[in-house]
Amino acid sequence: MVIENASSTTPTTLFTRVKTIASSLKIKHVIVDFAINIKKIAEVDSRRITHSLKVALAIIVVSMIYFVQPFYNGMGEAGLWAILTVVLVSEFTVGATLSKGLNRGFATLLAGALGVGAESFASVFGPTIKPIILGFLLFLIVALATFLRFAPSIKRRYDYGVLIFILTFALVSVSGYRVDKILKLAQQRFTTIVLAGAMCVIISMCVCPVWAGEELHKLIVNNLEKLASFLEGFGDEYYRTSNGDKSFLTAYKSVLNSKGTEESLTTFAWWEIGHGKFRFRHPWKEYLKVGVYTRKCAYHIETLNGHLEAKDEAHSKFKEAIKEPCMTMSSEVGKVLKELGSSLKLMIYPSSSAVHIKNCKEAVEELNTALRASMVAEYDIQEIIPVIASTSILVEIIKCAETISEAIEELSKQAHFLNIGLPQMLVSGGEEESITITIL
Repeated sequence: MVIENASSTTPTTLFTRVKTIASSLKIKHVIVDFAINIKKIAEVDSRRITHSLKVALAIIVVSMIYFVQPFYNGMGEAGLWAILTVVLVSEFTVGATLSKGLNRGFATLLAGALGVGAESFASVFGPTIKPIILGFLLFLIVALATFLRFAPSIKRRYDYGVLIFILTFALVSVSGYRVDKILKLAQQRFTTIVLAGAMCVIISMCVCPVWAGEELHKLIVNNLEKLASFLEGFGDEYYRTSNGDKSFLTAYKSVLNSKGTEESLTTFAWWEIGHGKFRFRHPWKEYLKVGVYTRKCAYHIETLNGHLEAKDEAHSKFKEAIKEPCMTMSSEVGKVLKELGSSLKLMIYPSSSAVHIKNCKEAVEELNTALRASMVAEYDIQEIIPVIASTSILVEIIKCAETISEAIEELSKQAHFLNIGLPQMLVSGGEEESITITIL
């Protein structure tokens, strides 16, 4: 019996079994990887789990239109639009949900009214000419609405509304040609959409709300802190005096790609009502200005980071000769950005950053003095140029920090941040100082 079983195990059968086992192991590996990725997504931001539950809750609530007979008698098949609205309108932030909800509501109302009007107007010409007139009106209005989507102001805030307008107008106009009670049909669809949109907005605002304005505020603060962290540690890293954690050297890179997020959050924040410390009509556009200057500073830091890997600067005597003012410049400009981020986070006027800006300018003067005192001709030109390049970038970063400070001051004025005052010893009545590096 044993011999018979052994003889029945052919190479083909053995290969098939091995392949089956390998396939099952591969499937298990894919499932495990998928579970790990899902866990990571939840760990990055646990609010994503809450958002998923909020959308599910909204779906269940609007499904009552179908589950409860009295609701179904009033809405009929139009109840499907309620479920569709929840899926399309529900977004992570309150501002995004409000934006889509209001866009969808007003677009549906306008498109429904025009659709009914177009159908009624076309009916005047009789059944033979009616489809021609209706088709012409459909072509004209859809073409015009589609063209309006290219306008920057429409694209930024009302693009979704125009898209829903086109969809609803086309559906109402076309279905009105075959449906007798078009007015009732339009009324049912509009009612279900308004109910579903209102439900999404209420749940979004009342159940663990995530405000786009607050997210934008935190993003700008975090970006400033990342740049400050790099600059405060740059001096020690540049002169090879630090062996600690170097994660700060790459944290700034996320700032370079934050433009899209900042713009979308600003657009959604514009739709939100007053919440927390943010009053209605908060100057969200000023955050965009701060973001632009912050990214400009980040690009300078990206260039400055390249000098950290330059091997020819490792034992430069010229670099050692200007070590103290360079480290002071880096440290102080980092403190400027840190103070600006802190004042923005606490929503107070950024008066304390003036101390470090003053120190930065004094460090630049010390650098110029050190350059005048040193005999530049004694050094190799290949040794001087990389060091001068890195110090020049530091000076540009200081100028960027001043610009960021001015932008945050303007934001503070418009947003009515708490002004704790500037110490008298820091008040300067002189003209604005220019920052330059002089090489003799």
